Amino acid sequence: MGAAVAGELCRCGVQVLATARRTEALEQVAKSAAAAGLPPLRTLAGDITQPDFRAQVVAEAGELLGGIDILVAAAGSGAIGPFWSAAPQTLRQIMEIDFFAPAELVRACLPSLSASPDPAIVLVGSILGSHPLPLHAEYCAAKSALHSLAGSLRVELAPAGIDVALARLGPTQSAFWENLLSGEKPVWSRGPTMTSAAAAATIVAGLRKRRLDIVPGWTAKGYCFAARFCPRLIDAVVARRLRLSRLETPAKRLWGR
Repeated sequence: MGAAVAGELCRCGVQVLATARRTEALEQVAKSAAAAGLPPLRTLAGDITQPDFRAQVVAEAGELLGGIDILVAAAGSGAIGPFWSAAPQTLRQIMEIDFFAPAELVRACLPSLSASPDPAIVLVGSILGSHPLPLHAEYCAAKSALHSLAGSLRVELAPAGIDVALARLGPTQSAFWENLLSGEKPVWSRGPTMTSAAAAATIVAGLRKRRLDIVPGWTAKGYCFAARFCPRLIDAVVARRLRLSRLETPAKRLWGR
């Protein structure tokens, strides 16, 4: 998703500094932008969970771009499986990547953003931050925290003219499932998915229209509607699929099935 949003912003004429852990992944993003005839996409490899690297991102943005007008926090990780048998470190890792890193990156970027004539922050969340699902406890907790952060900062930073948008993604094609800390894609996530390019286009379009709640795709919109008005229906559907699927024995015992 980060790569897709970076490319979409480039297509809109935005100067982009893209970050990721893997240098080769960033090089591919830069090459793809160049092959499409887009403006040069600058890259910086490092671990966004580390304070020194976050400081380096801000410094590089100031040097290469002249400051920060838009911050997009898209890094994410997940794990699938029953919470009771998961390693405690799994929860800490996911909270570090999915919540603490973007929260502290926002904090580090605020001085630069406050100097921008038209600043905005986009936090890439998930529909599971609106209503959780079983076997995703760590991920749902992190995204729920991110959603609350967005809501709080939206009001807090409004006097400074800084927009805070939350993108609530549904099923989207990405490398997320290939990089799980543990477990595998559950049965209810194996249906049709939105392309990362389409989701990125919706995010950037929402940013241009000053939308503060961006929900790409009808699947995500339907889920968020159900989460607001009939959350027990979601629970009932998921519980039924959980009973019908052949999940590991501890998960079945957990629900008393």
